[in-house]
Amino acid sequence: MTVENQDVLLEVEEEEEEEEDGEVVLEEVEQTIVPSYGTVPDQQKLHASEWAEFDQKPDSLFFNDGQRRIDFVLVYEDENKNENRKKSVNKKQMRKRRAYESNLISNGLQLEATRSVLDEKLIFVKVHAPWEVLCTYAEVMHIKLPLKPNDLKTRDSAFNWFSRLFRVDENIIKPEQEFFTAPFEKARLSDFYIQDKDIFFNPATRSRIVHFILSRVEYAVRDNVKKFGINKLLDSGIYKAAFPLHDSRFNHRSEDPNCPNERYLLYKEWAHPRSIYKLQPLDLVRKYYGEKTGIYFAWLGFYTQMLSVAAVVGLACFLYGYLTKDNCTWSQEVCDPNIGGNIIMCPQCDQECTYWNLTITCESSKKLCIFDSFGTLIFAVFMGVWVTLFLEFWKRRQAELEYEWDTVEFLEQEEHVRPEYEARCIHVVTNEITQQEEHVPYTACGKCVRMTFCISAVFFWILLIIASVIGIIVYRLSVFLVFSAKLPRHINGTEAIQKYLTPQAATSVTASIISFIIIMILNIIYEKVAIMITDFELPRTQTDYENSLTMKMFLFQFVNYYSSCFYIAFFKGKFVRFPGDPVYWLGKYRNEECDPGGCLLELTTQLTIIMGGKAIWNNIQEVLLPWVKNLIGRCCSAARSEKTIPRWEQDYHLQPVGKLGLFYEYLEMVIQFGFVTLFVASFPLAPLLALVNNLLEIRVDAWKITTQFRRMVPQKAQDIGAWQPIMQGIAILAVVTNAMIIAFTSDMIPRLVYYWSFSVPPYGDHISYTMKGYINNTLSVFNISDFKNESKPVPLPWFGNQTTCRYRDFRYPPGHQYQYEHNIYYWHVIAAKLSFIIVMEHVIYCVKFIVSYVIPDVSQKTKSKIKREKYLTQTLLHENHLKVVKKKMGKIADRIWKEADGTFRTKYD
Repeated sequence: MTVENQDVLLEVEEEEEEEEDGEVVLEEVEQTIVPSYGTVPDQQKLHASEWAEFDQKPDSLFFNDGQRRIDFVLVYEDENKNENRKKSVNKKQMRKRRAYESNLISNGLQLEATRSVLDEKLIFVKVHAPWEVLCTYAEVMHIKLPLKPNDLKTRDSAFNWFSRLFRVDENIIKPEQEFFTAPFEKARLSDFYIQDKDIFFNPATRSRIVHFILSRVEYAVRDNVKKFGINKLLDSGIYKAAFPLHDSRFNHRSEDPNCPNERYLLYKEWAHPRSIYKLQPLDLVRKYYGEKTGIYFAWLGFYTQMLSVAAVVGLACFLYGYLTKDNCTWSQEVCDPNIGGNIIMCPQCDQECTYWNLTITCESSKKLCIFDSFGTLIFAVFMGVWVTLFLEFWKRRQAELEYEWDTVEFLEQEEHVRPEYEARCIHVVTNEITQQEEHVPYTACGKCVRMTFCISAVFFWILLIIASVIGIIVYRLSVFLVFSAKLPRHINGTEAIQKYLTPQAATSVTASIISFIIIMILNIIYEKVAIMITDFELPRTQTDYENSLTMKMFLFQFVNYYSSCFYIAFFKGKFVRFPGDPVYWLGKYRNEECDPGGCLLELTTQLTIIMGGKAIWNNIQEVLLPWVKNLIGRCCSAARSEKTIPRWEQDYHLQPVGKLGLFYEYLEMVIQFGFVTLFVASFPLAPLLALVNNLLEIRVDAWKITTQFRRMVPQKAQDIGAWQPIMQGIAILAVVTNAMIIAFTSDMIPRLVYYWSFSVPPYGDHISYTMKGYINNTLSVFNISDFKNESKPVPLPWFGNQTTCRYRDFRYPPGHQYQYEHNIYYWHVIAAKLSFIIVMEHVIYCVKFIVSYVIPDVSQKTKSKIKREKYLTQTLLHENHLKVVKKKMGKIADRIWKEADGTFRTKYD
C-alpha cells in the first residue's frame, strides 16, 4: 500500500473517531468522503497501476499474489498501439484514464494491470478493495450486514412435502444461513458477526461497493465542472468494458478448490433445460446477481405459478365451448342451406363489392361458438378476481423477500444520488426542511421547462402511434374493397378454400401482420427516444430514473400494442349505420363492418398473432442474437483453443449487460400481463399460452444471463418498482374491458335477450324459450332500390330477381312507418348491455375490495420476524454500547472512590 493510500485511510479513521466523540455526524462523513473524489488537478504525481504478467491460472479470481481478490475489471485499448485514432486523441484519452486510475488508488483501491493473451492492444485492469475501504463505504452506503444467526424457528408448511419434490437438492445447493442484520457501522465492528474478514463481505457486496466508487471518482475538471464516473468513460470509449467477474465457467467446475462454483451450480440447477420442473434457487440467484435480479425472477416465478390456475380454468372454458359448439343453434342456422343458404347479404363496400351468401361465414360461425359461449362469461368474472388475488398474494411474498433479503428499509437509507445528477448540481437553493443550502441541477423554472418538453415529446410519440393505427384502419378499408371484389367472383362458394378465405378473414390476417411489424419498428425507435427524454429529465436517484423511464415506456407500449385490439373490440362495426346511408372515413372510405357473428373472432385472431409473434421475436432477440454473436467471437479468435485464457478475458468476450438491466424483461412480461387480463374474454387460452411462454422464459432468461452475458453489477431493490402500480391499473381497467367485450363485441347479450324476450310472445312466435329463428330476427332487411348511385353494386347473374338483402343491425324493414330506424329489439339489447356492464363491474369490484381487505400485505409471520430483528438490533447495538459506557464509568467511579478514600484516610491518620 502506498503512503498516499495510508494517508487516505488515516484521514477516514480520524473522521470515524471524531464521529464517535459526537463531533461529526454521518451526513458530514458522506459529504467529506463522497465529494472529495478527484484531487488529481492538485497533485504533482499520478499513481499508476501495478503491472503483472498472466500467471497461467485460468480460473484464478485473485491478483498474482494469490491474496487480493479481484472485485472488478476495467478494460481499455493501449493508446500507444492504437493506430486508428489521431495521436492527440490518444494522448487526451490517456491523460483522463491515468487521472482516473490515480484517483482510484488515492481512494484506497488497489489496481493490477495485465496485457491480453489474445490481443496485445487490450489491457485488463483488475481492481481490489481492501478491508478498510470496504468497511468505510459499507457505512456510507448503509449496507446491512450480519449481527447474529437467526434464532427464530420456522414452521414447515402443510404442503412442504409436496414442494420438496420440486426443490433443488440441498446437498447440491446448500441453504443460506439466515442472520439478523443491521446497517454497518465501523465504530461497532465488534458487534457484527465476523468469523473471517475475507468472506464477511461476499463477492456481490464487494463488487457493489467498488462500482459505487467507480461511479463517483473524478477524472477531469473543465470550466469548474467535475467530470466523473466509469459510465462516462465507457461512453467516450476510454474504457471498452467494466464488469465484475464470474466465479467459474458455466459448464465446468473451477480448478481452484476454494471456489464456490456458484455460476456452475446456477447453470446446472437453474438455467439448464432439464431443470424446467424445479423451483428456482432464489437465494443463490440473489447472492450471485444481487437483490434486483433476484426479485425479478421471484416475481416471474410467482406470476407463472398463479398463471397455472388461470390456465386450467381457461382451458376448461375453451373445452366447454368446443364440446358444445355442435349444439350452437344460431351457427346451425348459418350453415343450414335452407336458412343461411337463402339469406343474401348486402355488399360491405361501394360498387366493387357485391352481394354474398350468409353460408360463406359457416366455418367462422362454428369457431365463434367455441369462444363466444357461456363459459367465456364465467372465465371473465373469474379473471377479474384472479388478478386481485395475484397482486395481493404477491405483496405478501414481496414482503417476505424484503425481510429475508434485508431490503425492508432500503429506500430510506441506501438510495444514493445518481452520478449524472451530482455532476449537474450547479445551482444553490435553500432546503425548506433543514434551511441548509444545497446544490441542485436546475432551478424551479428550469425544471418546469424540462418537464414540459418531456411531456410534449411523449405525447408526440403517442400521437404518432395513433396515426399509424389510423393508417392500418385505412389499409383495412382499402384492401377490403379488393378482397370483397375479387374473392367472391373467382371462387365458387362450394370450394373448400371459400370456407376460410373470406374477405373479412383475409383483411384481418394481413392487417394484423402489418400491425405487428409496425409495432416492432416503432418499439425500436421509441426505446432510444424514451431513454433520451429521461436522461434530459435528469431524475435524482436510480429508482426515480427507472420509474420515470418505466412510465414512459409502458405508456407508449400500451398504446402501441393494445390500440389495434381496442379498435377491433370497441370501434369496428359500431358506427356503420345501414347500406343506404353508410358512414365514411375521411369522406372516402366506407367504415368496416363485422361478420354476422360479430368482431370477437377477429379480436381473437389479432391477439393470437400479436402474442405469438411477440414471443417468437423476443426469443430471437434474447437467445439467438447473443448466442450468434458469441459464436462469431469464438470463431474469430482461433488462437483461443491454443492458449490458456484467464478468467477476466473469458468474461470480456461475453455479451455486455445493457444499462437498463432487466427493464426489458419486466416490460415484456407486463405487456403480456395486459394481454392476459384486458382481452381474456375473447381468448380464454391466453393464460395457457402465457404459462407455456413463461415456463420457457424463466429458463431462457436464466440461461442467457448465466452463459451468454457478463456478470451484471449486483444492485439492491426493495420491490418491482413502478411495475406494481402499473399492474394494479391494468387490473382495474381489465374489469371494464372484459365487461364491454362481452356486452358490445360478442353476441352473448343479444342472444340472451332473444332467448328470454323475443323468442316467445308478445315479440316471438315460439311457444317455449328457444334460439331458433335468432339469425333471421337479428338481420335487418334492406331494399336494393334504396341504394345511392355512388354505392349501388353491380348484381351478379346468380342474384336473380332479388329485391332485398340483409345486413347486421336491429332496424325496421322498408315500408314500415319508421323504416331503417332502430327497432324495439335494439333498445332492449342496449338496455341489457348497459345493465350487464354495471352489474358485472360492481360485483367484481366489490369482490376485489373484499379480497384486498381480507388479505394483509404483510403476513403475521413476517411481522414477527421484523419486530424480532429490530429488537435484537436495539439490544446488540445500543444496549451493548451502553454496557461498555457503564463499565468504563464504573471503573472511573471506583478509581475516584479509591483516591477519595485514600485522601480521607491520610488526612485523619
